Amino acid sequence: MPDLSSLLAFALVSLGLVLTPGPNMIYLVSRSIAQGPHAGLISLGGVALGFVVYMLCAAFGITALLLAVPFAYDTLRWAGAAYLLYLAWQAVRPGGRSPFAARSLPHDGPGRLFAMGFVTNLLNPKIAVMYLSLLPQFIDPARGSVLAQALILGAIQIVVSVGVNALIAVGAGSVSAFLGGRPAWQVAQRWLMGTVLAGLALRMAAESRR
Repeated sequence: MPDLSSLLAFALVSLGLVLTPGPNMIYLVSRSIAQGPHAGLISLGGVALGFVVYMLCAAFGITALLLAVPFAYDTLRWAGAAYLLYLAWQAVRPGGRSPFAARSLPHDGPGRLFAMGFVTNLLNPKIAVMYLSLLPQFIDPARGSVLAQALILGAIQIVVSVGVNALIAVGAGSVSAFLGGRPAWQVAQRWLMGTVLAGLALRMAAESRR
């Protein structure tokens, strides 16, 4: 099992990623604003199922990769650090848009809401890269089963992401109204995200395998 510091660090990475605007957040917020929090939570159910699919596929794939290729860890670590820096830039780049900006969407039924949440997550490059590049650098084969560590870390990511996204879906309307009249808060939100992600990227790049 990963040590406590690795678990906490991965939870922080997961939190930073879920708070960074991406396809999942934009879709959930848009649905919550257009159809209400109930629709956002149904969509989140589909997103959660997508996380489970990614976790299972990545856990078995990562297990095989790290056991077969000794240098795979460093390759994935650098790729993950580069991706976090990319997300940091996306958060602070000029012209960036808040995901809480109101959008008009047609009303969908529960089945379509769930399915669209699932498909949106499966096609989300941020989640794919997180599982393939970020998760492996928190796994240490010396601490036991690589597969078990991957499943534990994946479960942490799912709990953090679903919990935060649920709060976002429920409060999307209020947050959208608050930020809509306060442009400075939108800028502060984006720079805070960018700073956290850049710090995590530098930590990841500087850290060697234990």
